Formats: sequence, structure tokens, C-alpha cells
Amino acid sequence: MHGFLASFKSLSSSSIVSSSKRINAAISVPKLPRIRFPVPKTPSTNLVEDLILRNGYTNTIPIEKSIVTLPRIDKEPSVNSSTSKATAKLYAILEAVADRVEMHQNMGEQRDNWNKLLLNSINMITLTATTMVGIAATGGAGAPLLALKLSSTLLFTAATGILFIMNKIQPSQLAEEQRNATKLFRQLQRQIQTILALHDPTELDVRNAMDKVLALDKAYPLPLLGKMIEKFPAKFEPALWWPKPHDFQRKSKRPGKNRWSKELEMEMREVIEVIKGKDTEDYMRLGNLVLKINKILAISGPLLTGIAAAGSAFVGNGSWAAVVAVAAGALATTVNTFEHAGQVGMEVEMYRNCAGFFSLMEESIESSLEETDFDRREDGQMFEMKMALQLGRSLSELRDLAQNLHLLV
Repeated sequence: MHGFLASFKSLSSSSIVSSSKRINAAISVPKLPRIRFPVPKTPSTNLVEDLILRNGYTNTIPIEKSIVTLPRIDKEPSVNSSTSKATAKLYAILEAVADRVEMHQNMGEQRDNWNKLLLNSINMITLTATTMVGIAATGGAGAPLLALKLSSTLLFTAATGILFIMNKIQPSQLAEEQRNATKLFRQLQRQIQTILALHDPTELDVRNAMDKVLALDKAYPLPLLGKMIEKFPAKFEPALWWPKPHDFQRKSKRPGKNRWSKELEMEMREVIEVIKGKDTEDYMRLGNLVLKINKILAISGPLLTGIAAAGSAFVGNGSWAAVVAVAAGALATTVNTFEHAGQVGMEVEMYRNCAGFFSLMEESIESSLEETDFDRREDGQMFEMKMALQLGRSLSELRDLAQNLHLLV
């Protein structure tokens, strides 16, 4: 028995060993070869260069590989403190000028609407009252006659009052004043922008700009009461919208006479004579003529409506009262239409502005010629070109004009 157990143990141990060998042989996996993946090298060019090369652009500017250090935002730029202050002041004046451009433009549109609305309203009132007088004169009696007489008289009286106010303020002239102010403020706005773009502003530039703004405010006021420009002056005078000339003039960096010559000075003096003897004189003459016509029309309109109001009150007492009322009402409508639809007040302001424009040119030329220091004068060729453009002529035409006048003298 003991020998049987020993033989069974030896048999079982050998079978387990052989089975374990078979199992190991069954699940053994051959070793795979070791595969090495190459690590990509860091490209020598950056991303921008790689994109440029892929797109086929070879002729490019080489890109710096060094790190760019940006300046700190909190650091102030190294500029002259006086220049920076003058620049800031000029920008503040520029904002004020832009605001004035907007205001004058809006006021011009509003006052042009006044002219149209008041003209249509007064004409309708006058024509309605004239029609009532005609109806009353054809056969009205009793209460209907009294109603027509009273209504027409009230309408004529209202038309007289409104027309008196309209002729006093001249809405068409008010609108033209605002249009001129808008144009001149825009011109000043461009001048300030030119100084900021081409020069280093100084305190004298700031003072000059301030004086121009104040002079324009005085020449073209916005309020009507107290500061309105006199519409019927005793004497016609040109508009004045520029300040008194200062001694300041930006010094030139060119050596010599700053492109001025004796021929150019003689040419400018001849231009002054042409302006005085022809342009300014013509506009002053036409301005005086139109001003007289406007005065006559401004008086005639309310006078005729007043006569019509008086005549309508006596309709029914005689045939002449109705004739006078109807005729005066028709004439008042005609005069009112000619004055305000024809914008006679606007023509007065137009001639006043044109005369002022030539007076400004004359003063500019005289002040330049009186300056003995050529460095303080404006560049001669630039000044000549400006004068030619303002007169609507080329440089050759301007020189021929001055030469012809010199030969005539």
C-alpha cells in the first residue's frame, strides 16, 4: 500500500509537470521586434516663414527672430511739453468748431423753413381775406355781411402783424447768414487740421484760432433778440468775420527772400488795384441797390395789408371800400411773394459777404507786402497760387491781368 501511494504521487507529479509544459508551450507568444519612432526635429523656421514657403512666396522680407520688446503704455512720449499743450488746446478748439458747424447748419435749415412756412401762411391769409371781401361786396347783407367784414378785417390785421415781423427779421437773409457761417467755420476747421498735420503747434497758433472763432461768433450770432445783424442799415457795409491781423507769421526755413521777388510784389499791388477798382466797387454798388429795393418792399407789404384791413371794415358803405380792400390785398400778396419767394434779403447778404471776401483778400495782400522781414511772410509762390485760386484764375491769367493793368496805367 505504501509503495502504491508513492508510485501514484510520482506519477501525478510527472503529469502535472508535463501538463504545465504543454500549457506554457500553448500560450507562449514570440517576442516582437523593437520599433523605434524617429522624433521630429524642431523646424528652423517659425510658423510664419513656413506658411510663406508653402504659399510659394520666396521673395519676402526676412523676419527677425529676436524678441521685440513693446514700450510700456504708462510711459509718456518724449515730446516737448509746450508743443503737447498747444496741440491739446488746438484739438479742443477743433471740437468747438465742429460743434459750431453743426449748430449753424441746423439753424440755417430751420430759418429757411421759417421763410417758406411764413410766406405760404401770409399769402393764404391775405388771399382768404381778399376773397371774403369780394363775396361781401357782391350782395351780402345783415348778419352775413357783418361776419364777412369782421373775418376779413381780422385776417388782414393778422397778416399785417405777421408780415411786419417777417420783414423785420428777413428769414431768407437769416438762412444765408447761417450758410455763410457754416462755410467759414468749416474753412477754419480745415485750417486747424492742416496746422496739426504739417506743423508743430505753438501758443500763437492757439491764440490765432481762438481769435478767429470769436470773430466768427460775433459776425454771425445765433440769437435773434439783441444780437441779430441789422437788416436795414443806414449804409451798406461789407461783412467782417476775421480778427485784426497779428504780427505773428510762421517763420520760413528757406534762405533768401522766401520766394518773393520785385515782380511778384508788383503783381500783388496790381491785384489790389483791380480788387478795389472793380470787384469791391461792383459788389458795393449792387448791395446798395438791392438793399434799397428790399427796404421799399418791406414797407410796402404791411402798408398794403393795413390798407386792405381798413377798406374791408367799410365794405357795404360804398363801392370804393371793397375795391380798395381787394386791390390792396392782391398787391400785398404780389409784393410779399416777390420779396420773400425771390429772397431779396438773401441777395443783400450774398453781396455783403462777397464784398467782405474781397476786403479780406485786399487786407491779406497789404499785410504781406508791409512785412519787411521775408522770413515772416508766407511762401511767395504759395501765396500767389492762393490768390489766383480765390479769384478763380490760373497763375498765367493772374499775371496777365496784372500786366495789362500796368500797361493801361
